[in-house]
Amino acid sequence: AYKRFRELLPREERENAFSARVPKSQILTLPELRANPFQHRICRVFSTSDDDSMSFEDFLDMLSVFSDSATSDIKSHYAFRIFDFDDDGTLDRKDLEKLVNCLTGQGEECRLSDEEMEQLIQNILEESDIDKDGTINLSEFQHVISRSPDF
Repeated sequence: AYKRFRELLPREERENAFSARVPKSQILTLPELRANPFQHRICRVFSTSDDDSMSFEDFLDMLSVFSDSATSDIKSHYAFRIFDFDDDGTLDRKDLEKLVNCLTGQGEECRLSDEEMEQLIQNILEESDIDKDGTINLSEFQHVISRSPDF
């Protein structure tokens, strides 16, 4: 992990890699993130900086969550944070719409119609919103994920 982190830094900063920060633009060059529709959210969630750059510790946190050995609780916690686009602790209709758009592609040819989007969001809420408050909280999200062995 340290070697991969160092390689993202300019040569002149590699000697001090433990105290350096890798810019988001460099983090996004990683093959694991390059084609990920949530790449920007992943950087936002794991970065401890306002500019979404990453310290070595941030980088390790990200790698550990995405490793096969991470528990499903940890994976679902971070997935929830990634999907919570407005960082308010719940997945509301706007978060779900952004989530669907990320998964289906941003191009006009991939976009769902307003009616299709509304029906899909309604289906997601019916399936996941246990307390019927119009949002999905972390425990509701984890409950749904627990029924998905592939997660």
